[in-house]
Amino acid sequence: MEKIEDWPVDGLTLPGFVNAHSHAFQRAMRGRAEGEDFWAWREAMLDVARGQTPGRVRKEYVDVYREMLAAGYTAVGEFHYIGLEEALAAGEAAQEAGIELVLLYVAYGRGGTEKFRQESVAEYLRGLERLRDAGLRVGVAPHSVRACPADWLEELGRYAAAEKLPLHVHADEQPREIEECLAEHGVRPIELLDRCGCLSERATIVHGTHADGAELDLLAAAGARVCACPTTEANLGDGFLPVERLLHRGIGLCIGSDSNVRIDPLEELRELDGIARRQAGRRDVLTTDTLLCFGADEGAGSLGLEQWPDVEVDTGCVALRGADDLFGALVWGCSADVFSPTAH
Repeated sequence: MEKIEDWPVDGLTLPGFVNAHSHAFQRAMRGRAEGEDFWAWREAMLDVARGQTPGRVRKEYVDVYREMLAAGYTAVGEFHYIGLEEALAAGEAAQEAGIELVLLYVAYGRGGTEKFRQESVAEYLRGLERLRDAGLRVGVAPHSVRACPADWLEELGRYAAAEKLPLHVHADEQPREIEECLAEHGVRPIELLDRCGCLSERATIVHGTHADGAELDLLAAAGARVCACPTTEANLGDGFLPVERLLHRGIGLCIGSDSNVRIDPLEELRELDGIARRQAGRRDVLTTDTLLCFGADEGAGSLGLEQWPDVEVDTGCVALRGADDLFGALVWGCSADVFSPTAH
């Protein structure tokens, strides 16, 4: 990413923000299951997921993707586990909305609902190839170590490596997930992913809020990234990403809107920076240009994108008026409505 001082101030254009982890159907869940724990929320989410159809996805995702564009996201990684025909419909919705899409088609071997699951890795890969044949940009996405047995993870890791595709997976989001992984496999989730060949420079761990030092060392050695989804992680009580520990190891960070309880890349970045400041007890953990890089370039790298649309900033908005540091004011003082809708 260019240095902040090199960007033009008049008619300011920035690299568009990249939403590296979205479940667009969960936008409909705003306000549901509040005051209940993660697992109660998950049950409510499963009920919503069961009602998804290709027609509903085709119609409703257009609106969600347009919200993302209006908020400054110009590319999205849709972590999709609600059916193959629905995945094709998501691609149609993204094309209509005009957002760059990477369909992170999810492998789901056990748990969840019948709608999520494939009978075998072979069935999953046939679906993934169908999406590729339809012209969609895709990534390999084992849902989690809960949903994919070890033999699935091994085969998916081999396929992603052979095809040079992004691999995204939820890991270390909840303590119970870690406890169950230890009970089944004798290792923690990221350790299992490493053992199964799923970690590489094209891999992205989603959340990682409860990753320990040994797991972070594995991510650093593999060149893998972490996708932080701070507004969702706050909403679900997932804990705090150990931001400074990732930075110390040189682990790349990107952002996602995940459950889409909020669609605002600036809020994700502020929350991420605020976590880092509180954990470190100081204000200088992350620079503004580093945060903007997390919001754009790192997300693009996570999704395997080399090009994606820019976004324009309304430099005349009230929140930026009279600011000495335009970029600091943008990240710390603005909402997503600072981005001009005519930029898209």
